[in-house]
Amino acid sequence: MSTRSAGALYTIGAYLLWGVFPLYFIVLAPTGPFEVVAWRLLLTLVFCILLLAVTRGWGRLRAIRRQPRLLALSALAGALIYINWQVFVIAAMSEQVVETSLGYFINPIFTVLLGVLVLHERIRLAQWIAIGIAAVAVAVIIVAYGSFPWIALSLTVSFGLYGLVKKKLGVAVDAVSGLTLESFWLIPIAAVILLVVGQGDGITMGTVSPLHTVLLSCAGIATAVPLLLFAAGTRRVDLSLVGMIQFITPILQFLLGWAVLGEPMPAERWIGFVLVWVAMAVFITDLVVQKSRGRRAEPARLV
Repeated sequence: MSTRSAGALYTIGAYLLWGVFPLYFIVLAPTGPFEVVAWRLLLTLVFCILLLAVTRGWGRLRAIRRQPRLLALSALAGALIYINWQVFVIAAMSEQVVETSLGYFINPIFTVLLGVLVLHERIRLAQWIAIGIAAVAVAVIIVAYGSFPWIALSLTVSFGLYGLVKKKLGVAVDAVSGLTLESFWLIPIAAVILLVVGQGDGITMGTVSPLHTVLLSCAGIATAVPLLLFAAGTRRVDLSLVGMIQFITPILQFLLGWAVLGEPMPAERWIGFVLVWVAMAVFITDLVVQKSRGRRAEPARLV
């Protein structure tokens, strides 16, 4: 298998897993979303430490520890991914999966906008059109549907900013070391959550059933595996291909929420989603056209 084909399969695997993630969190009931995320944080750290031990990656981690800028950025990345995880799990466990899909449909377009506002990148007309249509879609959902899509926008902003911070970290921080540090910074949050839950309804780990305990114990693996697949994939394929593949996740989440879980989709919400899909189509078409032009220009540069 070629490097590019392997990279595409790794990336598709990551987005497929993220697409069906809501099902995993739904079956963890009666555990509440805050306890789920607390265990997710702690067990992801445990899994990453095991990976570092197996791959002998302690040297890379020690090198990062000597650079305060990288440590600060990893702490910021940790805070952003915690917000993203917490909002996502709350949405999944309260059967608002359709709205999570909206957030991840908008995310690639928001990422492009971040590039303009923060990194001062220049974008093409088609990308501006996609941004405008997505903004209209959000406005339609707020005004016509009468509900502020806080879940969708929280997921969009937190994951978009997380991607921006990871770009700032660059190749200086590998996937496993980065996730290890991000999880490490969040230990106090996980501890406080478990303390509060324990004083309230009580911690459910080990109290429901053997199967429930096993499933909850796998939270770290379930978190780390798609992230590692994603890291392995994006190193082997063009970002334009990643940009097209990433829509697998919101498509699966939308189908799961609408067709499987039976979440409501009144006409006003359909209008908002159709506008988002139009923006997505413009975005993907632009990527395909630019990629095609790049391929045609390559032979000319070689002549």
